[in-house]
Amino acid sequence: MRKRYIALPLLALIPLAAACVLAQPDNRTAKGKPATVAEVDLTRYAGTWYEIARYPNSFEKNCINTTATYGLNDDGTVSVVNECTNSETGETKRAEGTARIVDGSNNSKLEVKFAPDWVPFAWGDYWILALEADYSAALVGSPDGKYLWILAREEEPDQSLIDRMLNAAREKGFATEPLVWRQ
Repeated sequence: MRKRYIALPLLALIPLAAACVLAQPDNRTAKGKPATVAEVDLTRYAGTWYEIARYPNSFEKNCINTTATYGLNDDGTVSVVNECTNSETGETKRAEGTARIVDGSNNSKLEVKFAPDWVPFAWGDYWILALEADYSAALVGSPDGKYLWILAREEEPDQSLIDRMLNAAREKGFATEPLVWRQ
């Protein structure tokens, strides 16, 4: 009898998770999965990145001044801390998660999760689609075209760097018109 009570809350989460996934529009017109970068040195990738642009999404509603900070864990996973300022309240929003490397991807395909460990279906794709040689900017997204971010090490990178990330997005079939720019 006890198992039934434990399963009910988990079953209640399924429609919520499905609604979140289905609510995101697909902003990628190309067929097939986009190519990722050949290899990522996670030691160089670790540290703080500023969100320059993103596709609109529910979990970053009212977020401005967003950062993502990555660190290497002893077990081979990556710690993820996302922070932003709520534009309506001025409060800092913080989300802590874990990323794991997808086998055989040379660290360019990861899955990230912000849900508790006991939630098995909460992993989301985090693919590094373009990366500057000096690790000053990255284009990150999901292969289904629902998520896309332009990240940079500086809050206000050169326009030429942004243009390279935009061109990479277009080359991989991602629409750039829906992007929400850093405020």
